[in-house]
Amino acid sequence: MADDDSTAPVTGHAAGQEAAEEHTNLPALLGTTPDPVVVGERTGMFGASQGGDTSGYGGLQSPILFPGASQRPFGGYFDEVADHLERALVGGTASWGEAVERVTVDRGEMTIFVRREHLVAFAQTLRDDPSLRFEVCTGVSGVHYLAEAGRELHAVYHFLSITHGSRRIRVEVTCPDSDPHIPSIVAVYPANDWHERETWDMFGIQFDGHPALTRILMPDDWPGHPQRKDYPLGGIPVEYKGATVPPPDQRRSYN
Repeated sequence: MADDDSTAPVTGHAAGQEAAEEHTNLPALLGTTPDPVVVGERTGMFGASQGGDTSGYGGLQSPILFPGASQRPFGGYFDEVADHLERALVGGTASWGEAVERVTVDRGEMTIFVRREHLVAFAQTLRDDPSLRFEVCTGVSGVHYLAEAGRELHAVYHFLSITHGSRRIRVEVTCPDSDPHIPSIVAVYPANDWHERETWDMFGIQFDGHPALTRILMPDDWPGHPQRKDYPLGGIPVEYKGATVPPPDQRRSYN
């Protein structure tokens, strides 16, 4: 009588077929990836449009693609996070539908676009709700999209939950060039203090409610915000003219 090999490891052609079936089912496990959204067109190898191009790369044209809004199921733990957030926001200052513009899941990462007027309450919910417990905000950084009318400036936050096995999500908030104000979340995540100062310094986003929104990299009297895409390029004599570093006992402090 032949031995029962039902528990034996799958090898050879059968193993390859099994792996192919798992790969086929991968979208169901990770959520459906939406079609990207075309937000512009890039010309040349690196987007440069001026200068003497003798390489031929200047003739290249490629679309600028952003991830589209995702629909449930998002996949992984993202659905659980969204469910907990929807429940936790009920009865608060804003519901999920009022606070959240859209959700994107791209390359295994979740980004929740939050309307700026609801950011502080949203961040506090992320931190305090026992089902979420995103105890750490690892910082905020700025992005400047010149072509995105009415949403030129973006503040991007990264949150980490140690309690729930190092879950990570991203929160993105936008504001227009004409009204570059976003509420500060330093009262909720104090470690964001210097990150908000740097984002103000480099991009000009004003974090309302910050305890002392002053420059952190550039001199106090520096004009403009150097990482904006409309910031004029200059040489070293312009960039560093007149910059001074005071002695330690005379440096600015807001303690």
